[in-house]
Amino acid sequence: MNAISKAESQAVRLIKAAALSAFPEAGELPEFSVEKPANPAFGDLSVNAAMVWARTLHASPRDIAAKLIEKSDLSDTYFDTISVAGAGFINFTYSSAFFRDVLAAALSEGRDYGRTDALKGQKIMVEFVSANPTGPMHIGNARGGAAGDVLAEILSRCGADVTREFYVNDSGNQIERFGLSLEARYLQHFGLDAPVPEDGYHGEDIKQRAEEYISLRGDDVLEAEPQQRRDALVAYALEKNIDQIRETLHGYRIDYDVWFRESSLYRDKITDKVISILTEKGLTYEKDGALWYAASRHSPEDCPEDKRLKDEVLIRTNGNCTYFAADAAYHYNKFALRGFDKVINVWGADHHGHIARLKYILDDLGLNGSERLEIVLIQLVRLMQDGQPVKMSKRTGKAISLSDLLEETSVDAARFFFNMKTPATGMDFDLDLAIEQSAQNPIFYVQYAHARICSLLATLNGDGYALKEGEVPSADGLTSPEERALLMLLAEFPSTLIDGAESRDPSGLTHYATLLASAFHSFYNAHRIRSGEKELILPRLALVTAVRQVLANALDILKVDAPEKM
Repeated sequence: MNAISKAESQAVRLIKAAALSAFPEAGELPEFSVEKPANPAFGDLSVNAAMVWARTLHASPRDIAAKLIEKSDLSDTYFDTISVAGAGFINFTYSSAFFRDVLAAALSEGRDYGRTDALKGQKIMVEFVSANPTGPMHIGNARGGAAGDVLAEILSRCGADVTREFYVNDSGNQIERFGLSLEARYLQHFGLDAPVPEDGYHGEDIKQRAEEYISLRGDDVLEAEPQQRRDALVAYALEKNIDQIRETLHGYRIDYDVWFRESSLYRDKITDKVISILTEKGLTYEKDGALWYAASRHSPEDCPEDKRLKDEVLIRTNGNCTYFAADAAYHYNKFALRGFDKVINVWGADHHGHIARLKYILDDLGLNGSERLEIVLIQLVRLMQDGQPVKMSKRTGKAISLSDLLEETSVDAARFFFNMKTPATGMDFDLDLAIEQSAQNPIFYVQYAHARICSLLATLNGDGYALKEGEVPSADGLTSPEERALLMLLAEFPSTLIDGAESRDPSGLTHYATLLASAFHSFYNAHRIRSGEKELILPRLALVTAVRQVLANALDILKVDAPEKM
């Protein structure tokens, strides 16, 4: 149950009913909004109907609000009072019935509390990480992985049919360079002069894969044709790398529904299909031996030359498809063949310039890419230690990889920290803070709140205080600021998930978890359940039980442990 959504619907119905009574000749009035006031002193919900209707009703907002309030009936609603404030805002405060239902829902729904059907019927793909399989994953993949995985979980909890997908770039120029680099290391092992191409891959991981192949198969392709030799080396090394990526991501608590191979686009002739459609529509042309997509036609006629979209090569002079052509075919597969309503790609910020062209080519393919394709751009991460940026792994002396990061800190900390800021914001990841066991460490602070509640409940249960199955004590006596703060936060959990789903931003969840933990710590410091008022023991027991459950639910969505002891 989403009590806030229910309250908002009640407020809309109540004001519309009051308008029919107060202004019977007005006819249909414009829509208005319901929102939470910035200042809690003004109430719990605020309606701007009086301001919106002032011109239509030819009256001042405050006069309109006064008449609406006069005609409003709060019986059988979640509201205790209704009042006018400021220029004519109509403000509501919640009744005990609201807080009673919030507590009951959190307790009765348990692990399912927070789930809604807000996105029911939507088939959504979230494609994220999609790291190049020619080498290890870097730190940017760590942030994109955490953000994409949590976003997918939030969408699922809001009722969407979600598919997590990893796009494996197992074709194209990077695989050709991969093969040439492996071949050079292979031939070097046998004493031959074979330098790694300047634009190839020079990392130790390439040498390691070549040596592994030799240890298994010796010189079986030493005398083979170069292309045959490269194909054999790539076939071995690529699968090893993909398996390593899969294993690393699994350790990072990310498991995909689909691992989609770029090579299948060529095998199944999807790229040919896309190019055929574009050509039939007159949207391609030949120039300098290559086939081009006329992206520039989407720029306005008066657009300055340096701002116009550039035409894109689809097929190079050597007959190979470009990355852009493959990407268009991949998204054609997502929309036209697999029927996703929405596709959300989590990309690094350096892909920004690719977005408009991809959406336009999908529009030209009749797939409404402008509306159905969404891109979440992940800004850069700067690792910090001892107050200084960290660029190299202590173990390898190379750039920090996801595996290196997880050797320095916990999965819990990584997943929580990477979701603390909106993806569009750059961030510093403080390695020292991530392992610190203090209230300054956000993940420790939240997990400690959960563990503290578990300890408190165990003590209370040992003293004979426990809720019976299905029992929900009245919340009427939970009126202190600390208790109401907790009840309000419990009420906001479903809406927090809906907001995260709609904004495509999972950072609100870590913010929520931190607020709930803070509110619990404040409650714990202000009230003693066993030594307090006897009539409040069970209501407070129910309250902290609900808080524990919702904290656990939030951490579960983040795929972060909810410890019972710390």
